[in-house]
Amino acid sequence: MGSGKTTVGNALARLLDCRALDLDSFITECEQRGPKEIIEQDGEEAFRRIETRALREVLLEASAGVITVGGGAWNVAENRKLIASQKAFTVWLDPSFELCWKRIESDAELRPLAPSRGLAQTLYAARRPVYELANARVPVYENESAEEIAKQVARAAAWKAAR
Repeated sequence: MGSGKTTVGNALARLLDCRALDLDSFITECEQRGPKEIIEQDGEEAFRRIETRALREVLLEASAGVITVGGGAWNVAENRKLIASQKAFTVWLDPSFELCWKRIESDAELRPLAPSRGLAQTLYAARRPVYELANARVPVYENESAEEIAKQVARAAAWKAAR
């Protein structure tokens, strides 16, 4: 949460001249309610089932060159298997907790899984070991633009492809 996934994903899609798709936005469109509402009304487990179904659909459609997924999607083993089955290149945007929290706090919409600094920090720490399973880690710093980070992601993908 607050790593800049959607913003960087859109910048990367512009750089690569392809389509970007944000999984949470896709879910909102399909379900007529967003992740926050689904989690609050039906619980996180129900949201994760919807998320996995949506991810499968998006990956099989294969119309987007860049897909951004919510921070919890990668933590679901089935989702990682789906992504791997499509031989997708995965990137972990890795900002400090302080930067994430600053962004979460400045966002007008509350995050249902991180309503307080303490819970957000616990979630941040718990997810990190699974994020390390991504193909690449790109550190994110406060003063970097989305375009600068997108270029780093593109370089990481090119380096991986050349190996």
